[in-house]
Amino acid sequence: MPAHQYLVSEIKKIVGAKGAIVGDNPVNTLLTDSRRIANAGEAIFFALSGRRNGHEFIAEAYAACVRNFVVKEGRELALPGANFLLVDDVLNALQALAAHHRSSFDLEVIGITGSNGKTIVKEWLYQLLCADKNIVRNPKSYNSQIGVPLSIWQINEHHNLGIFEAGISTKGEMIRLEKIIQPTIGVLTHIGPAHDEGFASRDEKIKEKLGLFRHCKLLIHNYEVLLNFKDDIHAKKCFTWSTEFKQADLYVFSGTAISRNFYLRAKFNEKEIECLIPYQDEASVENAIVCWATMLAMGYKPALADNRLEHLNPVSMRLELKTGINDCSIIDDSYNSDIQSLEIALNFLNQQNQYAKRTLILSDIFQTGLPPDILYQHVADMISAKKVDKFIGVGEALTKYRNVFDVPEKHFFADTSTLLQHLRSLNFKEETILIKGSRSFEFEGISRALVQKAHETVMEINLNALLNNLNFYRGKLKPGVKVMAMVKAFSYGSGTFEVANVLQYNKVDYLAVAYIDEGVSLRNSGITLPIMVLNPEISAFDKLTEYNLEPVIYSFGLFDEYIKYVQEQGITEYPVHIKIDTGMHRLGFETFEVETLCDLLEENKYMTVKSVYSHLVASEAVEHDEFTKTQIKKFEKACKQIESALGYKVIKHLCNSSGITRWPNAQYDMVRLGIGLYGIDSVIPKETNGLQPIASLKTSISQVRKVSAGETISYRRSGSLAKDGKIATVRIGYADGYLRAFGNGVGKMLVKGSLVPTVGNITMDMCMLDVSNMDVREGDEVIVFDEKQRIEDLATQIGTIPYEILTNISQRVKRVYFYE
Repeated sequence: MPAHQYLVSEIKKIVGAKGAIVGDNPVNTLLTDSRRIANAGEAIFFALSGRRNGHEFIAEAYAACVRNFVVKEGRELALPGANFLLVDDVLNALQALAAHHRSSFDLEVIGITGSNGKTIVKEWLYQLLCADKNIVRNPKSYNSQIGVPLSIWQINEHHNLGIFEAGISTKGEMIRLEKIIQPTIGVLTHIGPAHDEGFASRDEKIKEKLGLFRHCKLLIHNYEVLLNFKDDIHAKKCFTWSTEFKQADLYVFSGTAISRNFYLRAKFNEKEIECLIPYQDEASVENAIVCWATMLAMGYKPALADNRLEHLNPVSMRLELKTGINDCSIIDDSYNSDIQSLEIALNFLNQQNQYAKRTLILSDIFQTGLPPDILYQHVADMISAKKVDKFIGVGEALTKYRNVFDVPEKHFFADTSTLLQHLRSLNFKEETILIKGSRSFEFEGISRALVQKAHETVMEINLNALLNNLNFYRGKLKPGVKVMAMVKAFSYGSGTFEVANVLQYNKVDYLAVAYIDEGVSLRNSGITLPIMVLNPEISAFDKLTEYNLEPVIYSFGLFDEYIKYVQEQGITEYPVHIKIDTGMHRLGFETFEVETLCDLLEENKYMTVKSVYSHLVASEAVEHDEFTKTQIKKFEKACKQIESALGYKVIKHLCNSSGITRWPNAQYDMVRLGIGLYGIDSVIPKETNGLQPIASLKTSISQVRKVSAGETISYRRSGSLAKDGKIATVRIGYADGYLRAFGNGVGKMLVKGSLVPTVGNITMDMCMLDVSNMDVREGDEVIVFDEKQRIEDLATQIGTIPYEILTNISQRVKRVYFYE
């Protein structure tokens, strides 16, 4: 919540805008997304242009009662009662307003940048310093050219410390963020290869990042990283740390793993100091040292820093969407609770359409710097705006302010244990439940009680990666080209409504499924997008029309059966899609049949042809390019014939994932995005980081045993070890989709970062791995595939294609969906 309201006339002056003001409205909310409207009466919408042009969504924001807009000059609309501020660059205007807002407050601000660890260090510094300060910080990882100004806008008069991270991907971006954040203390985290591709060299990237600190009075950094950049450091004072150089202000000379902790010893001010951190992995240790150095540089006593570092909590960076009891969906965000992350979580709850009822379980919110009456009124307003149907408040403060919550159904409990005692009486059924709690409330117990118990083998689906891949391909499209997302076969094994909700929220134009029952399932889950059915069954035509699904007509037999059905039902002009076979020889009218098809379409009043399409056989293969060109010519000829017969234009689509990038001239009106959406496309080099794998398959070790050389392992005595060693039995087999072809050393899995081979045949529910010379225990995590050992690698191991690996993962493997 900003410190005070701005009048539209003030904002006009701050951003240097033109345009007449119809009403000088007060503004305290910035909007950049028409799908996330909050406090519309006192909001201003910035029509940003990026992958999507914000000017196209002005009418949508206006319909949601927004009346103030910042737009590019010449893009204003004639809307009654609306103020349009006209600027040359909308992003510049947003950043200028945020920079002005930041300048209105005289508070200490820590600015953080680096290649890795920015968000973790920010969140840990918040944990370490919040006992002494009222802190404002970026929500999650809002560190971009848009995220930073939205974060800065939160500063109000109650805050006395800001902690903001800044992320960049190319030259020239940091100077813009520095003007907005205006940090007084700088923190540089780990420097690595992330975003190297946006710069001429690693040195250029480092210099760009140092631009954040050009007006800092204090900079905390790794001593050796900046040895060659002294001329680029403009901070008045530097505090350095190192594990190699004794000259550093904090010289960490010893690190020892103790149980699950890590014990650090260091020299500081010519004295030996120590601290214990509750992590052992290399990245966490480095991030903790950065936080240690920052506290010491800010004047904290070593003993106090040690005490606080020992109690660092893990940073939950993502929401988890899981299957719950009684046909519920559970959104688990049970490890942190603040205003900013609550708004993000409520937006995600709002994306879910699978159940009509939306429920929020929320704990008291701590350390906001706001008086409790203002805080909980603001929370109540957010909950009302997001149309929460059922609210369960846990904690003394929420119980005290229960009357400010205007929700159809509400319940309040003094603590988590009391709620757990009454959980059954709350009758959770067919609802989407967001669990959002401060760590001290231990809401993980609520999550355990509500999540459906399942097989320990889990496939994790990263919905942010899915969105990244969608936007990657959108960036390859010509203006106006639509996107049809393929969600057949359980979204290539990745889920149904969970994936479709993200696609619908991010405004794809069409979905496609293989069979009618898949479309019915999506409709029952609240999906309203047009859905094309690739292979409609005649026996289920009634479901087709009942659920407003659009069939593909690919043969004269199907054409006749469909016409017969719609005539009997008295249906006219029902939307259909026509498939042409240009070379796949799977389904579709052959090119010599198109003329006859046109004769039938001319005299037909029972259907409206929405699109005509065909399927490229080898769009990814250079050696088949001449055949692809032949397909394109056949398709274009067929489309001309059909449009001529119909007397109107239809949507034309031919390109699949690989075709989008290799055959841009064949994008036509729409493209069909399939396997590429899920992070796999053989024509996109992995090293470009353009696509992200969305799925990780993980299991665990059931048992570890020693095996002598020559002893046989698994069915038919199929496996053995050449030397005495150890095997680990893991909880995955061919019934889970880990095919028998992976047996006898063909397949490999990741255990503690190392690839280990299978031993013997794969059994139905389990398989064995050779873990000789490894320190492993029962319960240790085993990774079947992720971003390191990719699905493509597994496909290569058994001589198949990634599609088969992904779609073979069985339904008994629990899917967990993550969203940052």
